[in-house]
Order: sequence, then C-alpha cells, then structure tokens
Amino acid sequence: MNPIPLVELTRSAIARKVAPLLAPESSLAAGEGPSGADRLPLVWLRRVGRTGLSVTRHIGGAGVLWGATILALLHPRDHIRETFRQAKAIGVDSLPLVLLVATLSGSILAQQSGYQFTDLPMWIVGNAVAAGMLTELAPLLSAIIMAGRVGAGIGAELGTMKVTEQLDALRTLGRDPVEELITPRVVAGAIMMIPIVILANVAGIWSGWITALAMLDMTTHEYVYGVKNYYHSAALIFSILKGVFFGITITFIGCYVGLQAEGGAAGVGRTARNTVVAIIVALMVLDVVLAPLYKAVG
Repeated sequence: MNPIPLVELTRSAIARKVAPLLAPESSLAAGEGPSGADRLPLVWLRRVGRTGLSVTRHIGGAGVLWGATILALLHPRDHIRETFRQAKAIGVDSLPLVLLVATLSGSILAQQSGYQFTDLPMWIVGNAVAAGMLTELAPLLSAIIMAGRVGAGIGAELGTMKVTEQLDALRTLGRDPVEELITPRVVAGAIMMIPIVILANVAGIWSGWITALAMLDMTTHEYVYGVKNYYHSAALIFSILKGVFFGITITFIGCYVGLQAEGGAAGVGRTARNTVVAIIVALMVLDVVLAPLYKAVG
C-alpha cells in the first residue's frame, strides 16, 4: 500500500481547520463543527469579520453618495427651490428651540463660573462665558439639538420614501433622487447653521450677562470687560466653521442612514434611532478633530 503523500495530509488538515469558518454561524451555534472552547473563537472571528465588512461597505457607500452630492452642486437650478424650502424647515423652524437651549447654557455657565472662581476677579465670569459659548457650547449644543430634530426627521422621511418605493418612482420618471432630495438638504444644513450658531452665541452671552447681574453681584462693566478680554475674530470664525461642518454632518448622515432603511414601519423607526446615534457620535468625533484647528487659527 502506497503511503499518503505529505502534501495531501497538509491539505486535509487545512480543509478541516477552514471548513468551520466557512460554515454558517447558526451551524456553529447548533453544535456542528468544533465543540466546546474551540467553537467560541470561531464565532467571534466571524462576527469581527462581518463587522469589518459592514463598516467598509458603509464607508464606500457614503463616499459614493458624497461624490454624487458634490456633482449635483454643478446644477444649482435643479434644486434651488427645494434648497430654500429645506432651509426654512431645517433652520428657521429649529431656531426657537436652539435659542432656548443656548440661553439656558449661558445662564448655567455664568452661575458655575461665579461659584467656582470666587478667588478671581469677577470679570473672569464674562471671559468664561464668552470662551465656552464661542468655542464649544453654541456650535455643539446647537448641532445636538439639530441632530434630534432635523437628523431624525430626515432619516425617517427618506426611510419612508425608500420602503414605500417612492425613490424608485423618481428614478422611473427620470429624476435623480440625489439632486431632488440629498443635495438640497446638505446645502441648507450647511448654510443655516451659520446664523443659528451666531444667534446661539448672542443668546448664551446675553443670558450669562443677565444671570451675572441678578445672581453674582456683578456690574455690567465687569462682565463686558471679561467678554472683550476674551473675544477675538478667530474665535467667532472657528465657531461658525464648526457650525458649517456640523450642519453638513447632520444632514448628510441623516440622508445616508435614511436611504438604508428596510423592513416597513419598524425599519423606519430603527432608521430614526440609528440616525440620531450615528450623528451624535460623528459630531463628537468631528469636535475632537476640529479642536487643533482653533489652536492653529488662534
């Protein structure tokens, strides 16, 4: 009897090791393939691989959608009217809630600064309020409010259009959904965040002034001196730039996640939830990335 070649033995051994990886995860959970402690690493390896593939697919899909959105900007006449309509829905209708949150934030910041900096000159309260509102609170809190109000709305709206096949109807009529739906929202989000952030800064600094006069025994001169001591044009420019980046992030992620909806009404609900989660995580990451920019321009 001829001995089995070493190469054939090696191939058999490799096949036995690789086969469980190619088997469905349900079969591993049902007890097929390796047993006991050998099964758990394979399940986790499969999950890590699937997560990596999903992340790569979403990055690629978002890149393609972003490219199509930029190309649609070359034809502004096709979406200018829808852009104005979205600007009202995104910016004007959101302004009261944003101003309310900014006013409360400025008041809280003034109170906490006055309570903590008791050994420092009182004008430091105005300095702290101006610094906090301009560099962080006004753009970030405005963006978080917009994420819950605008981002979830965009995701749910486009998700509904996706599951009810309205997007397919647009394509059948020869109309581009990116030009009709995506680009107007992204452009409106970027533009409308500029006045929103500016007004949020004004509201926060103003409410800080009222709080300082009413609760901290400060004079208007001390507060204004503290604000002027901090304020410089680079801080305002940085605040506005953050608002623009945040506006683009909110609307684009809302559109992209909405286009991934499936599964009827339940799928639209999941889409709205996933949109808010994805936007808030992206905003925090973007905030960290943009922080060194202020040091550079300041």
